[in-house]
Amino acid sequence: MEQWEYLTEFVWARVESEGWEEYRKANWPNFQPGKFAPETMIPHLNMRGRDAWELVHMEPVVVGKNYDVCVTDGVGGATWSNIYFCAFKRRIQKQ
Repeated sequence: MEQWEYLTEFVWARVESEGWEEYRKANWPNFQPGKFAPETMIPHLNMRGRDAWELVHMEPVVVGKNYDVCVTDGVGGATWSNIYFCAFKRRIQKQ
């Protein structure tokens, strides 16, 4: 039977993200994204993939000062966020 391990983390979308500028120049030299474009997370997500982590869920969230997540009932107004809750899994290698 397959066994899995999991990793969760908040990932910030921002043009200052490590590796973004190099990735952009190599892949989309003419692309000038907005400051918080989701594409800026690609280098970080690729890093996780190289470590065998598969992204299984991604959701924009509002993070509180205690790293808790703000949840709404869906009736209120819109909120902007450049923070994404990501859940990854990878297969546990049998020894």
